[in-house]
Amino acid sequence: MIEYYKTYMPKADPSGIASQRCAPRKIDAPEPGCWVSVVSPDADDRRWLQSELGIEPEFVRSSLDDEETSHIDYDDDTGQVLVIVDCPFVEDDRETVDSSIIQYDTHPLSLIFLPEQDILVTVSLKESEIINTFAQGKVRNLNTTQRTRVLLQMLLHISQRYLVCLRSINRQFRENERVLRKTMRNDELIKMLGFEKSLVYFSTSLKSTEATLNKIGYGRILRLYEEDRDLLDDVSIEMSQAIEMCSTYSNILNGTMDTFGNIINNNMNITMRTLAILTLVLSIPNMVYGFYGMNTPLPMDGTWVFAFGLSVMATVGATVILLHSRFVR
Repeated sequence: MIEYYKTYMPKADPSGIASQRCAPRKIDAPEPGCWVSVVSPDADDRRWLQSELGIEPEFVRSSLDDEETSHIDYDDDTGQVLVIVDCPFVEDDRETVDSSIIQYDTHPLSLIFLPEQDILVTVSLKESEIINTFAQGKVRNLNTTQRTRVLLQMLLHISQRYLVCLRSINRQFRENERVLRKTMRNDELIKMLGFEKSLVYFSTSLKSTEATLNKIGYGRILRLYEEDRDLLDDVSIEMSQAIEMCSTYSNILNGTMDTFGNIINNNMNITMRTLAILTLVLSIPNMVYGFYGMNTPLPMDGTWVFAFGLSVMATVGATVILLHSRFVR
């Protein structure tokens, strides 16, 4: 799906103050200063990007690669710039045991700067909440003619989206931990594994996105103005906070999993020790009756009462000794 948007300077209100929030207007065809949004592109969209907009084939291939990591690239011949960042999204897993558990993954969002046409192109392989937010005019001071600023605004919303997802993971983790304190079911442990997987995806994506942000901050590939520097600082702060939160939650989750693993091993040891005691105690009557079942003459072998009483006393005595020994403490 390909859509075109462009923002126009709003008219001032009677007080003389223009509105800071201006929804981008959808247009019928690309024109200078517009934003081209490509979501879930197919083969026809790929050909259109190369033939109509003249985007470098290498940039198109990178934009459509689901495994592409975050980076920034520049083409010397055309002056086109490709920026790829990772966006968080809810993983649609049909095989999830509990649908109330939300797991996350990341997918690349590509921004292509076309200086000759004065156009910004975004390519998202999945339906993106970030793109919908910008298209619906929910972003303040949005101006599609200021391509670098639009990039920084998207990075700011992406980093804030990471924070929202991380808080969601932490909330689910706390709820699942309370359940694990009461019962050690496999379902809860599998959910913990899902949280760990989401945090690994986030940690990898945040680190690569931070490196891309640092390259943008140099100002060598994309020109930054003074207002852009202030916005870049805000993005850096949000990104650093997301990285710190992801690292903290990962450490807490790993420590909790290790603790529950030790508890499970300790419970297994207690169970095995109890079974060993029962096996030892229950083997005493078998030993007594085994002796009296042989052909060798033994005391009081003419009556079963003595053998029964001897086995009972030996069993009770062994039980008392074991209960008061260090073996069961």
